Amino acid sequence: MSADEPLPGTAVHVTGWVCIEYPGAWGRDVLDGTALGAELAAELSRRADAAAVRIMFIRRPGRDEQTRDGRTVLLANSDPRHSWCERLVIGEISELLDIDLSRVAGPAPGLGEPVVEPVVLVCAHGKRDRCCAVLGRPVAAELAAEFGDAVWECSHTGGHRFAPSMILLPSGVTYGRLAPAESELAVRAATAGEVYLSGLRGRSYWAPRGQAAEVFVRHSVRAGVDDLSVDDRGPDPVVTHRDGRRWRVIVQQRELEARPTSCGADAKPVRPVVAVDMHELPAGIPTGSS
Repeated sequence: MSADEPLPGTAVHVTGWVCIEYPGAWGRDVLDGTALGAELAAELSRRADAAAVRIMFIRRPGRDEQTRDGRTVLLANSDPRHSWCERLVIGEISELLDIDLSRVAGPAPGLGEPVVEPVVLVCAHGKRDRCCAVLGRPVAAELAAEFGDAVWECSHTGGHRFAPSMILLPSGVTYGRLAPAESELAVRAATAGEVYLSGLRGRSYWAPRGQAAEVFVRHSVRAGVDDLSVDDRGPDPVVTHRDGRRWRVIVQQRELEARPTSCGADAKPVRPVVAVDMHELPAGIPTGSS
């Protein structure tokens, strides 16, 4: 674990989520054919790529291999303008082929029952990285004892070296290096519509520069989970609060010593994006102005 590597800007960049309950053994990649068979996995992969959504496996903490009354599927969208999560139950995973996954990219489609409370995903994908299993499973177990069915173990979330890693849906707010007690505080904050700052990697809806900028602003400005939006099309991201205030955030790319990106992997250069300063913009100044 590399404590010198900053967390902000490291969340996987995802807008739409399709989380499939699969209690059995997972392969290294959920769509590598190990679990679903080559044909179904390839077709779901193709459709997910076309719809720009991420497919993940989920299971209840404790390695319970039984699927009762069908499989839970969670659909979610992390756009702060219309974040949502819906739950449905299917009999077989092939039934997902009956769903137009492109509908996950927009407002809530009404395909399932709305999920009001935050959903908690803790990476425990040992086939991908054993650190995620060793560090993630105890966190998932403790959270499940407190928050019950809102908590799932999940497949690879990106950034193994930040384990234990946790994603909250529908926001896509992502955490790393959290102890169980801190993880509980993060979930309680999300339930109250707030964002816990310790261990915050970023909101998945934004690309790395936007994530780093939003986290930087959150450390100085009180903002609810959906109160901030980011425009990262210019040289420096601009973060806008729902109340109209805006900040230009100066971000830099740094280079750290090479290190393994996961347990047992070869060392590779690491180039994190780091926010270093912010300036409030006067009202009426266009985003692209300097």
